[in-house]
Amino acid sequence: MNGDKKVTLSMGELFDPSDLDDLYNYSYNYNYIPNGEGTVCGQESSMHFDSIFIPVLYSLALVVGLVGNGLVLVVLWKKRTSLNVTDTFILHLSLADILLLLTLPFWAVETVKGWIFGTALCKLTGALFKINFYCGIFMLSCISLDRYLSIVHAVQMYSRKKPMVTHCCCLMVWLFCLLLTIPDWIFLVATEDNRRQDKTECVLFYPSDSWHLPTRLLYHILGFILPALIMLFCYYHILKRLQHGSQCMQKKRAIRVIVTLVLAFFISWTPYNITLIVDTIQSNKTINLSNQTSCESATALDVALTATSTLGYLHCCVNPVLYAFVGVKFRQHLLDMLKPLGFTLMGPAVLSRRSSLWSESVDTSHTSAF
Repeated sequence: MNGDKKVTLSMGELFDPSDLDDLYNYSYNYNYIPNGEGTVCGQESSMHFDSIFIPVLYSLALVVGLVGNGLVLVVLWKKRTSLNVTDTFILHLSLADILLLLTLPFWAVETVKGWIFGTALCKLTGALFKINFYCGIFMLSCISLDRYLSIVHAVQMYSRKKPMVTHCCCLMVWLFCLLLTIPDWIFLVATEDNRRQDKTECVLFYPSDSWHLPTRLLYHILGFILPALIMLFCYYHILKRLQHGSQCMQKKRAIRVIVTLVLAFFISWTPYNITLIVDTIQSNKTINLSNQTSCESATALDVALTATSTLGYLHCCVNPVLYAFVGVKFRQHLLDMLKPLGFTLMGPAVLSRRSSLWSESVDTSHTSAF
C-alpha cells in the first residue's frame, strides 16, 4: 500500500548485550535477579555503597600494600645470595600481591565513573587481576607443601644449591595461572549496564548461561577449596609432628610465620567465598529450585559480596605487616636498612641466628631472611 511506512530496525534495537549481563564478574557482583513478578532489580543502593566504600579502602590497600611489599622485595634483594626455598616463594608472592594491587585503582574508578578505559584494558586488567589472585594463593600452597615435606618427612623438595629449580617451579605456577585466565581474555568486555544507570562496566560476557556454573565452580575449587585443603592437610601434620622430637620448640619457632600467613589467608578469604557460594546457588536456576529472590535480599547479597571481596583484596597488604610483627629476622633486616634514616631498634639490638622464626630448624646452614 502507498500509505504504508517502511520501518527499519537495527540489530542494536533488537538486541542489547547489556540485557544479558549476568553475575559473571568475580571482582564485582552485578545482580540480574528476577523477582516473583519477573521484573529486574535495580542496583542504586549497592552502587552508592560501592562508590564510597571501595575507593577509600582500595586507596588504603594500594598505599600500604605497595610500601609493605616493596620493603619485602628490598630486604630479599639485599639477601639475594642467601635466599632459601621459602624466601623464593615469598619473593614471588610479594610480586603477585604488588601486581594485583596495581589493578585496584581501575576497579575503584569503575565504581565511581564506570569503566572508562575501553575493552582492551578491561581484558588486560581483569586477566592480570585474576592471574595474581590465583598466584598468591598457589604460592602459599607451595610454601605449605615445602614445609610439610621438610618437617614431617625430612625431605628437601628443592636443593638449596640449585635455586633455579625453585624459580622454575614458580614459573610453572605463573603459567598455570595464566591458563586459568583464558576465559577472561576471551569474554571480558566493556559494556553498558542499564541496571547501573547505563554506566559502562567491565564484565565477563559469556555466549550462554551454561558457562556460568562451570566457571564459578572452577573459581570455588581452584581459588579456595583446593588450596585450603592442601594447607589444612600440611599444617595438621606439621603441628602433629612438632609435638614430638628434641627440637620441638625450635621447630615451633620456625613455622610460626608461615602458620600466621595461612591464618591470615583464611580470615581474609573465607567470608568472601562463603558469600560467593550463596550467590552461585541463588543465581543458578538448576541449583536454586525456588528461583524466588527478592530485590532486598539481592541488594544485601551484592553489598555483602563487595564488603567481603574487599576484605580478601586487603590480604595483599597484610603479609608484610605480619612479617614485621612475627618475623624477627625480617624485622632486624628492615631496621638495619632503615638505620641511616634514623630508625633504631628499642630493646635487644642483637639477634642471634637462633632468633629465626622460619626455616632455621630445617636447614640451619641456609636460613631464611625472615
